[in-house]
Amino acid sequence: MSEPDLVPQVVAEVPEVVDRTAYTYSVVIPVYNSEAIVGDTVRQVVEVFEDARLHYEVVLVNDGSPDRSWSVISELARTMPHVVALNLLKNYGQHHANLAGFMESHGDYVITMDDDLQNPPDQALILIDAALRGGHDVVFGRFERKQAAGYRQLGSKLISMINRRVFGQPDDLAVSNYRILRRDVVERICASRTAHPYVTGQALMFSNHPGQVTVRHEPRAVGKSNYNLARILRLVFTILFSYSSYPLRAAALAGFALSALSFLLGAFYLVRSFTHHSDVQGWTTLVVLLSAFNGFIIAMLSMLGEYVVRTLNAVSVEQSYHVVERIARPESEPNPET
Repeated sequence: MSEPDLVPQVVAEVPEVVDRTAYTYSVVIPVYNSEAIVGDTVRQVVEVFEDARLHYEVVLVNDGSPDRSWSVISELARTMPHVVALNLLKNYGQHHANLAGFMESHGDYVITMDDDLQNPPDQALILIDAALRGGHDVVFGRFERKQAAGYRQLGSKLISMINRRVFGQPDDLAVSNYRILRRDVVERICASRTAHPYVTGQALMFSNHPGQVTVRHEPRAVGKSNYNLARILRLVFTILFSYSSYPLRAAALAGFALSALSFLLGAFYLVRSFTHHSDVQGWTTLVVLLSAFNGFIIAMLSMLGEYVVRTLNAVSVEQSYHVVERIARPESEPNPET
């Protein structure tokens, strides 16, 4: 996979006036185990966008939460305008939930944020201004100070290192789940049929003018983060095996190295058989044949693996998630004339 040539444009404060009202906005919020706080999150989002007199919608995606999160957000969708709730069949993961929200969204710009108020809703206006002033198609929120456990910060650094290697993330560009994407980037992400969506990497792949702006990051007010070490490692492996050929090529390199050693070992024992007599009849022939055949097998498996991964990347998937229920008030339905 070729790495895109991305030149980061760090957003600076510009005094010129931005007409936010000229565009529509979709706020996509994946929801998981947040029954105690997601209601406050949605109400604050609505308050911020209403006060700013913006045309907006809020898309809530329940990612198979085992608690009462679906009951909470479905009630919000029934009683509040501009709020849509989707219920996924099971827990697919945050990036699948974001993708489901993208498919449902209609805004000129799509903002993704967490459900636990660690991404303050008022900071969405900063993302909007940064995108409009700088003409960016993607703007990531760069946290002043990330309020997270040490292992999560280490995980974020590891993922950033992989992003730079796999997706060409510039060294001076910070990424986060608090971001705004222009509609054309969202459509490219939705059109890229993959079984393992990774929105951050796809945003980098399908953007030609990314930017960043500093935003606040608050401590989680209720409960604890759903992102544990296992989920972080799962995300790392998803990135590596779905978007990168590095693990396969490392295995292929090891396979060719082992095959070369096998050939050398076979050649050594073949030459040695002419100068040293073996007490075990046929031992040299057996070692030479095993070394040669094992070397060929390892080399062939490595090459077949390369073809398999290319085939897997080429095979399309219709949908990586399934929505079992959608709830919205009638006035929340999109107007086809707008």
